[in-house]
Amino acid sequence: MEIVSKSDREHYLCSLLWYGLERRASFALRAFNVELAQVRDVVSEKQIGIMRLKFWNDTLENIYKGTPRETPVSLELSGAVHHFKLINMIEARSEQLQGKKFQTIQDVEDYGEKTMSSLNYLHLQVLGIENIHADHAASHIGKAQSLITLLRATPYHAGKRQVNLPTDLLIKNKVSEESIIRGVNDQTVKDIIYDIASTAHLHLKHARSFKNQVPSKSHLAFLSTVSCEWYLKTLQKADFNVFDSSLQQRNNMLPMKLWIQSFKKTY
Repeated sequence: MEIVSKSDREHYLCSLLWYGLERRASFALRAFNVELAQVRDVVSEKQIGIMRLKFWNDTLENIYKGTPRETPVSLELSGAVHHFKLINMIEARSEQLQGKKFQTIQDVEDYGEKTMSSLNYLHLQVLGIENIHADHAASHIGKAQSLITLLRATPYHAGKRQVNLPTDLLIKNKVSEESIIRGVNDQTVKDIIYDIASTAHLHLKHARSFKNQVPSKSHLAFLSTVSCEWYLKTLQKADFNVFDSSLQQRNNMLPMKLWIQSFKKTY
């Protein structure tokens, strides 16, 4: 819980609305995701990052064998998750660590399927939900999360002289990576941000088209849609300026909105 609280406040608040052993499993999954997500930012050399990911790969092997490592995250994961989907998450992070660029929005969606969507599927399994419509919703929400995370991280990456926006959109709009690094906010950059945000919005719309066909408890796995919706609306108000300061501010209404959505059992 401490790991998630420090590094992923929004999902920390989401998991607080779970109960009992299901809440415990949710925090285990979130903590595991934090550990993987931070590898790229905390290592100074690519080889060290690869070694850290191998550590988690070996850790999962041990969990699968019933002999988890004596670490908090490993112990909490043990018996709570399915091995193969977590391996997918490690492989996706490894590709990014090795400098693989997103060539298209489809690449970002594929990455989201392996990371965020896999996490959503696992949360459904923790809740005991086996429903094809819930799986479809989980997939679309995960892809939306990945696209929105890409947008939210753009200023941070620009500060490190990194650009992860899809290459084909940069070429199509004749925008150089140096422009993104310098925080240029002209119409061509806004057009790129608009295309990515619109795709994320469509995924949320598709996910919600299943809301009358999924078990009511599914809403707990999909609470992250509150943060997704808030970001997209704030981005629109900022005229798709991804560097606008309003997008870096904490949403103080988030706890209440999460509680309301949980109370209504919707997403």
